[in-house]
Amino acid sequence: MRNTFARVITELSTERDDICLLSGDIGNRMFEGFKKVSPDRFFNCGIAEANMMSVASGMALSGLRPFVYTITPFTTTRCLEQIKIGVAYHDSPVVIVGTGSGLSYSELGATHHSLEDIAIMRAIPEIRILAPCDSVELEAHIRNSACFNGPTYIRIGKKGEPDLHGCKTTFEVGRGNEIRKGAEVCIIGYGPILIEAIMAANDLEADGYNVGVVSMSSIRPFDHALLKRLNEEYKHILVLEEHGTVGGLWSLVAESLVEKEYGGSKLHNKSAGEGFIHHLGNQAFSRELKEIDRGSLGRYIKGVVKSTR
Repeated sequence: MRNTFARVITELSTERDDICLLSGDIGNRMFEGFKKVSPDRFFNCGIAEANMMSVASGMALSGLRPFVYTITPFTTTRCLEQIKIGVAYHDSPVVIVGTGSGLSYSELGATHHSLEDIAIMRAIPEIRILAPCDSVELEAHIRNSACFNGPTYIRIGKKGEPDLHGCKTTFEVGRGNEIRKGAEVCIIGYGPILIEAIMAANDLEADGYNVGVVSMSSIRPFDHALLKRLNEEYKHILVLEEHGTVGGLWSLVAESLVEKEYGGSKLHNKSAGEGFIHHLGNQAFSRELKEIDRGSLGRYIKGVVKSTR
C-alpha cells in the first residue's frame, strides 16, 4: 500500500502545484519519484512529528494541500495535541497518512503497534477517517482527500497486501463496499486484515458456510444505511478489526445499531482486544495470538452458526 501511496501522491504533484509531502524521516528512497518532479515540495521533517504536524497545518491554512506521512503511532499518538488544535480545530485541509497500521510492525513491539488510532481520531471532531483495505480503495481515497476542504486521516498497511476488489475502481467516501456476498454470517471490517476474512470465508465454504465480507473503509463518515441493510439480511454480523476493542469499528457498529434502533442481528466482535502485546513476533504470529487470523475466524463462525441453527 505504501508504494501505491508514493505513486499516487507523485502523480497528484504533477497535476497540482499545491500538493506538498511531509515525511517523518521515512520513505526517502520510496519518494525519489516525487522529489524528481516536485523537489521543492518534499520536506523531510525528521523525527519531530509534532512539529511536522504544526508545519502542515500552517501550510494548509496558507492555501497548500499537505500530506503528512510516517509510521502510524508517530503520526497520531505522538502529535495528538497538534492534530486536535492545529489541524482539527482550524478545520485545516491536512491529509494525515499513517503507514504500517495495526500490527504491521508487530515484531518491533508496542511502540510500533497502532491499536488505538481509530479510537483517538474518532474522539476528535471534524476529521474524516478512512481505512482502505487494499491499494484500489487507497488510490480512490487519496485522490478524494486531495480535494476535500477539511482534515482527513488515512490508515494504511505496509507492503505486499493483495488487492481484494478485483476490477472495481469506483469508491465513495461514506460508502461501504461489499467484497463477497454471503448468507447467515457477514464479516465487516476495514484495512488489510480483511484478507484474513476472505481466506476464512473460502475455508468455510467447503464446509457449507456462506460468509459475506464487507469493507467499511469509511469510518467517518460512516455508511449507516449499508449497516442497516446488512443487519436485516444476515443473522450474524461479525466485526473484524486490527484495532483494540474500545472506540473502533466495533464501538461504531454497536452505537449505530442502538442509536438508530435497527435491532435484529446478534452482534459479534473479533478485534485485537485491550492491553499491550508483550509477546513479540511477526504480524501473522500476533494475529493468531489475538485470534483474528483465518483459522480463528473459521472456528469462531462455526461455533456461532451451530449455536443458532
